[in-house]
Amino acid sequence: MRVLAAMSGGVDSAVAAARAVDAGHEVVGVHLALSASPGTLRTGSRGCCSKEDAGDARRAADVLGIPFYVWDFADRFKEDVIDDFVAAYAAGETPNPCLRCNEKIKFSALADRALALGFDAVVTGHYARLEDGVLRRAVDADKDQSYVLAVLNAQQLARAMFPVGDTPKPRIREEAAERGLAVANKPDSHDICFIPSGDTQAFLGAKIGIRPGAVVDADGTKLAEHEGVHGFTIGQRKGLGLPGPAADGKPRYVTGIDPDSGTVRVGSVEDLHVWTIGAERAIWTSGVAPDGPIECVAQVRAHGGTAPAIAEAVGDGLSVRLREPLTGVARGQAVVLYRPDELGDMVIGSGTISATGGAGSAPIGSQTEAAATR
Repeated sequence: MRVLAAMSGGVDSAVAAARAVDAGHEVVGVHLALSASPGTLRTGSRGCCSKEDAGDARRAADVLGIPFYVWDFADRFKEDVIDDFVAAYAAGETPNPCLRCNEKIKFSALADRALALGFDAVVTGHYARLEDGVLRRAVDADKDQSYVLAVLNAQQLARAMFPVGDTPKPRIREEAAERGLAVANKPDSHDICFIPSGDTQAFLGAKIGIRPGAVVDADGTKLAEHEGVHGFTIGQRKGLGLPGPAADGKPRYVTGIDPDSGTVRVGSVEDLHVWTIGAERAIWTSGVAPDGPIECVAQVRAHGGTAPAIAEAVGDGLSVRLREPLTGVARGQAVVLYRPDELGDMVIGSGTISATGGAGSAPIGSQTEAAATR
């Protein structure tokens, strides 16, 4: 096949491209320029898509003996990822920009251009497995990225390749060194790539500005003032602007955000318990929504935040009822559904969280369990 290898300048994408070459594919490397004014150097493991990264990607392509290009996706990235991120926080949501980047840039804009140029698939260094069109968790659980790939539909998965998902990360670094790739020991990128300082609140403050509001307790009593709901997320404990813990001595957490009134509600950890999740923009990796309730495992964060559940399609969205409560579940996050089997956890689908139910939502009991026949 003729495949396009998305090369970030890191070790994972370099080895993924190398494995595609080994498999006999005709491989062309491409680095995505996602910033209109990329920095010269990264700050340690923070940030990406810098001039340094582009140079590292080019050198890796030279070692592999494949053609290499840099494609400018800065405008598209700003519109579909950065602007979406800022708008979501302004609306009191907690988005994951990596999901949007995969959905809108790497496996939409990039893949569409690749197909138009006659390529059959896009290769990336994501840690996930694709087997007969089924998306599964990576072998390396600590590096698994299936959560941020669960926004891909069946058509996008059909033209994707994840060559490193069957290998633990330490072995990938060893392989890169054996191949003579200079990125073998390059630090992994952390935090949000377009906020290399790591200060998300400062970034959002500069974009959104001051929108004052109140921090209140469960009874609506005003405890403090703040400069904008974008500085808070559900489950947050630190940086609330409060003089101390609650009267009972227990720590307080953000339990609710109302962007219209600018109100941030705080409460106990028990107030964070979520038993039901409603989501919109459901994506089913098989291309077909399930016909009725399904047994699954729901995950609400890239690493951690999992619970057994029963889920079902509801219109263009989905509804999830948890067997065990989850905490820190916020609107704008993704809920990803997995089904364990003998080959490892497979991704069933995903949706963008739009509503949650707490203590008033009863956990799943024996009567509803009988309804989950799949």
